[in-house]
Amino acid sequence: MKFIVSSSYLLKQLQVLGNVINSSNTLPILDNFLFDLDHSVLTVSASDLETTMSATLGIDSESKGSVAVPAKLLLEILKTFPEQPLTFTVEENSTIEISSNSGKYALAYAPGEEFPKSVNLDDPSVTLVPADVLATAISKTIFAAGNDDLRPVMSGVFFQFSPQGLTFVATDAHKLVKYARTDVTASQVADFIMPKKPLNILKNILSASDTEVKIEYNDSNATFSFENYVLMCRLIDGKYPNYEAVIPKENPNKLMIDRSQFLSSVRRVAIFSNKTTHQIRLKIAGAELNVSAEDIDYSNKAEERLTCDYQGDDMQIGYNSRFLTEMLTNLQSDMIMLEMSLPNRAGILTPVDGLEEGETVTMLVMPVMLNS
Repeated sequence: MKFIVSSSYLLKQLQVLGNVINSSNTLPILDNFLFDLDHSVLTVSASDLETTMSATLGIDSESKGSVAVPAKLLLEILKTFPEQPLTFTVEENSTIEISSNSGKYALAYAPGEEFPKSVNLDDPSVTLVPADVLATAISKTIFAAGNDDLRPVMSGVFFQFSPQGLTFVATDAHKLVKYARTDVTASQVADFIMPKKPLNILKNILSASDTEVKIEYNDSNATFSFENYVLMCRLIDGKYPNYEAVIPKENPNKLMIDRSQFLSSVRRVAIFSNKTTHQIRLKIAGAELNVSAEDIDYSNKAEERLTCDYQGDDMQIGYNSRFLTEMLTNLQSDMIMLEMSLPNRAGILTPVDGLEEGETVTMLVMPVMLNS
């Protein structure tokens, strides 16, 4: 088995696949890349058993075969080469030899048969989504997903497909984000919960891509295919909470304000808040918003006044400044709307401008009890 490949081309693909590999694996074979060669097509795969990703590379070769090569060592050596063709030759003594312009390097390999086989989906449902839409949907929601191992369904992003459109939801019970598109639809109704790790990998490579992503899914697995990549992952098992039930429908108090001005004010005032509760207080009266925080233990306090456009009753409401900051940072619009009903009911944050046709973003933030 022998093939020739460009060093930078190979490195670029392997760096993407390297994100799948865990820093500590229970099975030593998972510390390797699987190289599967079929004449001029080389398929490289990486897996952690839950997520498997492969890339197809066009190379120069006449042979067939498969070997598992140590990932960390290979990435380290490839990073040091200037752009040049590299020749990989599998030797009899269980080593694979790399020949460059300047020298030769030998790595031990394992037989390709030891690498876990990826699952084939039987009769999957298929949906096509433009890469930029999927990348936006992931980056808009993933930050709101939880990290609680006791509630695994909340540690992922909920995908809901229907002929009316696509909806992506993430929540950790303190904050919730719902991102919906009516301009992209699926042929039938389906929903599943995607874990965070494969979504982060997808987000990073999709943002630079302008292709369509083919999503195939059944009850237990989903596959994302685009360009020369295929990413497959096991879905999170369980029923997603009824998120529509927690979004308050009647919100008579509406506050419209410049997003960046509000964000920098919250960031500044939050420095003076209690380090365990991160509580800030919003006091709204007329066209004035008063943002304040106090840490009684250390006698730290801060208060800022902002002008805003407000319709509704005068009110005071408390929020966790970290959640508010995350949400405001994640929105791209110039103006935002905060809709509220009562100081103990969730507030709804939506962008006023900057959205594409058929795109909606709804963010929900739970209030915290104010100490009077």
